[in-house]
Amino acid sequence: MSWTQKTLGEIVNLKRGFDLPSSSRINGPYPVFSSSGQTGTHSEAAVKGPCVVTGRYGTIGQVFFSDAACWPLNTSLYSTEFKGNDPKFVYYLLKTIPWRDYLTASAVPVINRNHVHLCPVCVPDHETQTAISGVLGLLDNKIELNAKLNGYLVKACDVLYSNYTAGEQAAEWPMGTLEDLLEIRYGKDHKKLNDGNIPVYGSGGYMRSVDRFLYSGESVLVPRKGSLNNVMYVREKFWTVDTMFYAVPKSPNVAKYAYQFIKRLDLASMNSGSAVPSMTTKILNALPVPIPPKESLHAFDDQLQPYYSAICANAIENELLAALRDALLPKLMSGEIDVSKVNLTQLNSHLV
Repeated sequence: MSWTQKTLGEIVNLKRGFDLPSSSRINGPYPVFSSSGQTGTHSEAAVKGPCVVTGRYGTIGQVFFSDAACWPLNTSLYSTEFKGNDPKFVYYLLKTIPWRDYLTASAVPVINRNHVHLCPVCVPDHETQTAISGVLGLLDNKIELNAKLNGYLVKACDVLYSNYTAGEQAAEWPMGTLEDLLEIRYGKDHKKLNDGNIPVYGSGGYMRSVDRFLYSGESVLVPRKGSLNNVMYVREKFWTVDTMFYAVPKSPNVAKYAYQFIKRLDLASMNSGSAVPSMTTKILNALPVPIPPKESLHAFDDQLQPYYSAICANAIENELLAALRDALLPKLMSGEIDVSKVNLTQLNSHLV
């Protein structure tokens, strides 16, 4: 294994992306990338794959990879030129670049690609590059597989809910309000909590882990501000921030039913705020909802449980895999850990 000091411009040639107004996009087979990731598809591709993409302005520091042809937008920098290097290794290398050090001092900060091309990097021989990208890629592939599986499981749960609420029996259920099923509580600030293994959730999802929990057990999380439609179901110990509500079930077997009901609502259209979308307990508590009999709810909960257990297990595994990948990344890219002789076929058998 040999490593060489070079500049980033000797490894990859970053270029400005291409204009493509939303009004001009036609859904198609080619992913469209902005500075924050894939933002739809288009009927044409601007470049062939493999391609790496990162933010030019807007969202800075995120890096994306496309095996296939794609369209990088003008808010991004992209490259399909890897100068003899392993493309996936370059993708992981770009994740280690201190992008904010290369922003222009202007009203709208922009990455100066000529300056970032001068960034010093240390790269190994091609064999080691392939081994590094192989190890990290296996972790990312497993994360992606789990995410796809969860997508199928969520759709299966949605079908079960639709069938459950469409039957003749459902027509006889009395109407109540969400307050009959759940007690809505406010989240709390988490900034002074120590790091730990309890997840903290905001309207965008998982934020960090702390050493204390706000609630333990099944709950439905509803944003109080921001992305109001991003409703979540959790069943482990958690902490949720003060811009979120969390719900305590008033009886067993209602959390999943309530979650399936709430996530179908357009909470954003019930916004009580102005500049910042906001939700209130008054609005949530008054939501009309059919109330199934206890025995029926219990049976429905039992039907959903295997799906929800698998979804939660996959989500937890993805958090662990992502943490492992992020911990390995700097050590592999610095040569601190040598994987040049790792048997990827054998390693892959442990990640499937």
